[in-house]
Order: sequence, then C-alpha cells, then structure tokens
Amino acid sequence: MVLTVVASALALLILWRLRTPISYLVIALFVALVAAAPVAVLSQHMRRGAAIAIVYGAIVLLPIGIGAILVPPGVEAASDLVNDMPRYAEELTETIEGNDQLREINENFNVTGKVEDFAEESSASALGDAPGALADFGAGLVTAIFALVTILILSMFMVARGPRWVEAVLRTRPEKEARVLRRALYAMAQAVSSYVGGALLQAFIAGTASFVVLSILGVPAPLALAMIVAVFDLIPLIGATIGALLVGIVTLFGDFPLDPIIWAGFAIAYQQFENYVVQPRIQSRAVDLDPFVVVVAALFGGTLFGILGALVAIPTAAAIQIGIKEFLRYRREEAGAVESVRPPA
Repeated sequence: MVLTVVASALALLILWRLRTPISYLVIALFVALVAAAPVAVLSQHMRRGAAIAIVYGAIVLLPIGIGAILVPPGVEAASDLVNDMPRYAEELTETIEGNDQLREINENFNVTGKVEDFAEESSASALGDAPGALADFGAGLVTAIFALVTILILSMFMVARGPRWVEAVLRTRPEKEARVLRRALYAMAQAVSSYVGGALLQAFIAGTASFVVLSILGVPAPLALAMIVAVFDLIPLIGATIGALLVGIVTLFGDFPLDPIIWAGFAIAYQQFENYVVQPRIQSRAVDLDPFVVVVAALFGGTLFGILGALVAIPTAAAIQIGIKEFLRYRREEAGAVESVRPPA
C-alpha cells in the first residue's frame, strides 16, 4: 500500500515536471492532425516530403503575416495614445469648465487634476519603462520562438512517420480490432482537420466582411482591425463578440456617434448571419455535436488551458465522441457474432 502511494506520488511529480514538453506533444499532435489532410492532398501530385514542406511553410508564414499586419498599427496607435494623453486631458478640462454640473462635480472630486496627473505619469512611465519592456518582450519572443520551432519539428515527425507508427501498432492487434481502430483513428483525424479548416474559412469570411465595412466607414487601419475580428472569431462562443467590442472601441475615436452605431448594427447582424447560415453550412459535416456539448467543451477547455484550450476543445470532444461510437459499434458487432455462433437450445 505504501509503495503504491509513493509510486503514484512519484508519477504525478514526474508528470508535473514534464508538463511543458507534454503540452508541446499535445499541441504538435493537434497541428499534425490539421496538417495531415492538406499533406495527403498535395502528396497525390508531388513527393510527400515536398508536400510537408509546403504545408508547414504556410503554417509558419501565417503567424508572421498576422504579426506584420497587426504589430505596426498597434505600436503606432499606442505611441499616439501616449503622446496625445496631455491633449485629451486639456480637452476634458475645457469640456468640464463649460458645463455647470460637470464643474461642480470636478470641484468636489478633482477629476481634471487626477486625469492630468495620470496623463503626465503615463507619458513619463512610458519613456522610463521602455528599455525594461523591450527586454521583457525580447525574452518572451525568444521563448515563444523556441516553443514554436519545437512544436513544428515534433509535428513534422508525426506527419512524416505517423502513419507507419500507427500501422506498426495496429499490426500487433487482431485483424478485426485493428480494422475498427483504423476506422476510428481516420474518422477522428478527419473531424479535427475538417473543423479547423472550417473555422479558418469562417474566420476569413468574418474578417473580409469586417474589412469592407471598416473601409467604407473610413476607420484607420481597417486591415489590422479586420484581422483582429478574424483571429477572435476562431474562439468558440465568445470570440466574435470580443473582437466586435474591441473594434467598436476603436470606432469611438472616428466619426462619433455614426461609426459606432453602424459598426454595432453590422456586428449584431453579421453574428446572427454567421450563427444561423455560415457556421451550420461550414461545420455541419465537420463535427456532429450537440450544442450543449459544444458549450461545455469550450468552457472546460478555456478554463483548463485558456484560449488554446477553447480552440481545441470542440474537435477534441468530437474525436472522443467518435471513439465512443466506434467502441460501442465494435461491442455490438462482437455481441452479434457471439449470438450467431451460439448453438440453438
């Protein structure tokens, strides 16, 4: 009994110490399942190695492209905000001084004084903290690049050698069991790949529609804002709402109140269109999950692993459902086989 407890505690300790590489392996497996379908399609027209190189080249270029679109406008907007804080404080002071009620509130609570102090402190701290923030950003960037390269290398090995590994394991099982396992694994991989492909297409449509509306409104950096909408649209349940709210805050600094009203109307209308037209058409063949299961999976995944967990929760739930269905189907087939060979009483 004591040995069992000690062994269990040691196993848990080892798992905790290895949590980072284990998480890399899980993410790499998910990426490999997503990449397997396009690699299989391209392999019909070229060598498998070239197909893997093309697919993973696209995977690497995707975040680089997103960063190239989002970072420059974000840095410029942050710099402009810090530089314009004193001017905003002066305009607020002028507005308050021109209104009797606001002036009385200001005299009681010193609103303008606090805002001016905050503006001065923000400008000073932004300049003083720049070297430290740059160093922290650099360290975080190096860590993220190391993790990304590790995950991609692991994933490439899985895509290149995964089918042989799976077949080697299946050859150790009886033929009927191996056939069921092969069918279940193929269905799981198809579900994950189809879901991610559908989610990317859905996010692309949302980003494109947002870009058109923002361009018509004349909002600055419409491509970057549309990219924000597309990225957040990948998050189940609440992602589209968060993206719309973030962009809505930016429209407040444009033609107020016309731009925010038009954007809010578009966001509400498009989310209804996406929920009842776009998403059912795209995802109906990818995952066959009850809406309650989708909500629970997204909540559990987001609580356990943050945004990444919310992203992978639904295809993971679909894969688990497929595994359970195939297991129950196998048990029924086995029970039917036993009944057919049983001699009559």
